Amino acid sequence: MSITTDDFKITGTFSIENTPTNIELELTAKKKVKKIEKTSVKLGKLQDKMYANNRYGVLICIQGMDTSGKDSLIREVFKNFNARGVVVHSFKTPTPLELDHDYLWRHYIALPERGKFSVFNRSHYENVLVTRVHPEYLLNENLPGIEKVKDITEGFWEERFKQINSFEKHIAQNGTIVLKFFLHLSKEEQRQRLLRRLEKEERYWKFSAGDLDERDLWGKYQKYYEEAINKTSTNHAPWYAIPADDKETARLLVAKAILNELKKYDFQEPEVNEDVLDNIALYRVKLLNEKPGNK
Repeated sequence: MSITTDDFKITGTFSIENTPTNIELELTAKKKVKKIEKTSVKLGKLQDKMYANNRYGVLICIQGMDTSGKDSLIREVFKNFNARGVVVHSFKTPTPLELDHDYLWRHYIALPERGKFSVFNRSHYENVLVTRVHPEYLLNENLPGIEKVKDITEGFWEERFKQINSFEKHIAQNGTIVLKFFLHLSKEEQRQRLLRRLEKEERYWKFSAGDLDERDLWGKYQKYYEEAINKTSTNHAPWYAIPADDKETARLLVAKAILNELKKYDFQEPEVNEDVLDNIALYRVKLLNEKPGNK
């Protein structure tokens, strides 16, 4: 319990192999759930204050291997928000319209309004992860100078990291608080979760044969996650490597990390008009003395 969420923030060199996928918090599962609930309520109240302040938006990026718990984490951490205060975007294979724009376009138009949260379930980082494991996907973008896979050099990926850093710096300087979470799952835990999807008929829909194909590429994904995090964890857009073998632990750490970061900001509510303050009692009396009915 002496662990703090700052322990999971990437501030130096990140080694995926030496980073734990599971930790013991000395809490029962029931106590973790209660703490997640309390933290979620606090975040919801803080978002209300942010909305009144109307100066900052919050972008939460959730990345992780298949079965790392992204969907359920988002559901549990943000369930106590005002429904209008948080929008979840699940980025899948780009549509023809999205491919007619640069790769950041669909993420740019999904950024949060001031006072609100946007949660990216997968994010712009897919463009230096999935496309790196499957460089042939890049050919769909019709990029100048990229006619075949052999045209994609290491310099190309370096430029993408620079573009992503510039994108995040730009939005941070204009009032978007950026927090990024890598749900760090072990290969064995993924195996167990995939097996559970095959054990009950109501879970069959969650399973895809493609999950096994991607699992065969585990080593490549780990390598490129490590590189992407090392090249893009900054003061204005930090990465957190969250142990994800236990779902309740991961949810609690993410919720607390968000809350701790947002506490650093002074979300002052707007000052109430002096005329309103001077006449509060009068307004109360008027409403209390109003006769029931619509006339």
